[in-house]
Amino acid sequence: MIGTDRIYIYYIMRYAIHTNMTKPTTTMKSFIYILLIMVFCSVNTVNAQHFNENFKDSTLRIDYVFSGNRHMQMVAVDKLNVMPVWYGKKTNLAELPVEGNGQITVRDYDSGEVIYRNSFSTLFQEWLSYDDAIDNVRSFENIFLIPMPRRKANVTVDIRNNRREIMKSFTHVVNPEDILIKQIGFKNVTPYKTLQQAEDTTRCIHIAYIAEGYKQEEMNVFLNDAKTANDAIFAHEPFKKYKGRFNVIAVMSPSEESGCSEPSAGIWRKTALNSHFDTFYSDRYLTTLNLKDMHDILAGTPYEHIIVLVNTNKYGGGGILNSYNLSMTHHDKFKQVVVHEFGHSFAGLADEYAYETEDIPMYPHDIEPWERNITTLVDFHGKWENMIDKGTLIPTPLSSGNKNKVGIYEGAGYSLHGVFRGQQECRMRTNETAEFCQICQKAITDIIKFYTE
Repeated sequence: MIGTDRIYIYYIMRYAIHTNMTKPTTTMKSFIYILLIMVFCSVNTVNAQHFNENFKDSTLRIDYVFSGNRHMQMVAVDKLNVMPVWYGKKTNLAELPVEGNGQITVRDYDSGEVIYRNSFSTLFQEWLSYDDAIDNVRSFENIFLIPMPRRKANVTVDIRNNRREIMKSFTHVVNPEDILIKQIGFKNVTPYKTLQQAEDTTRCIHIAYIAEGYKQEEMNVFLNDAKTANDAIFAHEPFKKYKGRFNVIAVMSPSEESGCSEPSAGIWRKTALNSHFDTFYSDRYLTTLNLKDMHDILAGTPYEHIIVLVNTNKYGGGGILNSYNLSMTHHDKFKQVVVHEFGHSFAGLADEYAYETEDIPMYPHDIEPWERNITTLVDFHGKWENMIDKGTLIPTPLSSGNKNKVGIYEGAGYSLHGVFRGQQECRMRTNETAEFCQICQKAITDIIKFYTE
C-alpha cells in the first residue's frame, strides 16, 4: 500500500518539476487530480485484495472463558459462531492502534503469516489486580470478533499484566470448514434503528447502542436515550469533525423488568444483560458479565463497538477497550459519563483522576503505560512530547496560567504521585470538563484515521 502510494506521488513530483509548475494550468491541475484518484483507487484495491485473499466477508465470533487467579490463568474456547457480514477493519489488518491489556492474533496455518491482530482489555484482568484474586478462582466470559479466515488459521490470545508482560498465551486452530461453527444472525435479528449513517458504509466505524433494563413498552424511551447519548458523543471533538465516518444503530432488546440490579440494596432484576452495580464491590461500577447474551442480541446487526444504555437514575458506568461501554441514562450526568466511558472502550484512554484517600497501584511507576494519555516518564518518547512548548517545566506545576497548557502534570491513573497526564483538565479526568484534552483528542483522531483511512 505504502509502496504504491509513493510511486504515484513520485511521478506527480517529477511531472511538476519537469513542467515548472509554479503556476499550474487547468490541464496540469486535471492531470494531478487524475493521478490522485489513481493513488486512492490503487490503495483501496490493494487493501481489498489483501483482505479478500485471507478472509471472507463474514464474522467469526469466538466465545472464550478466561479463568484462574493472580497465580495462574487459563483460556478455553467455549464456542465458534459465524455471522453474515464483517463490520471491522479491512485495512491495517496486522497492526494495532493501541496495545491494550491483551491481544488476539490470527496467523495463516501454513505460512505462519500474521493476517489479523486486535487488542482488548477485560474485566478478568482488572479483577486480577484485587486482593480477591490472590486465593480465589473465578471465570469470565470474553467474546472476540475476527474476520472469517478462508483457510485454516492459528488464533492466539495473549493476556498481559500491568507490567505489559504476557501472563498467559493460548493458541488454537480454526478450520472454517468445521461443521460445528454455529450460524447466528442470519434470521430473527433483533430489531434496530439507524441513528446515523456513515458517508461510506463500506469504510467506517460501526457503533451499536443496546437497550438494557427497558421493557418492550419502553423502547421509545430507549431510542430517545440513544439519540441523547449519540448527540453528546458527536458534540465532542474529534468525533464531531469525523462524524461522517461513523455508522450508528440502536438495538431494541427488551427486558422482562425495568431498571437495573443493585446488589448493595438487595435489588436483583431480570434484564436482557443482567447488568449490575457494585462490580468488585464498587458502588458506582456498572457492568455486565453476560457477554454471550450481549453478542447474541447483536448478532446480524451492523456492529463492532458497543454502548450499553442502562435504564436507571443511579450514577454509574464502565468502559472496557474493544469490549463495551456501559452507562446509566437517567442521571443528570448521563451525557458526561457516556462520553467518558466511550473514551475507554473506543480509544483505550486511561482515567486521569487520582484519589486523595488512597493510591490504587494500577500502574507500576517503573513501567510506561500503554495508554496514550498518561505516562510514568519511563518511556515518554512517542506520546505527547512534541506537543509541549520548549521551556515548559517538567513536571508542570498546576496553576491558572497553565490552564490550557500542554505539559506533564502529576496525578493520573488513580495515583497522586508517579503517574502523569498532559493537561490540567480533561473529559477523562472530571465530569465538569467540557472537552477531551488535546492529548486525548490526538489519540482519538489517530484511531479514527487508523480504522477509516
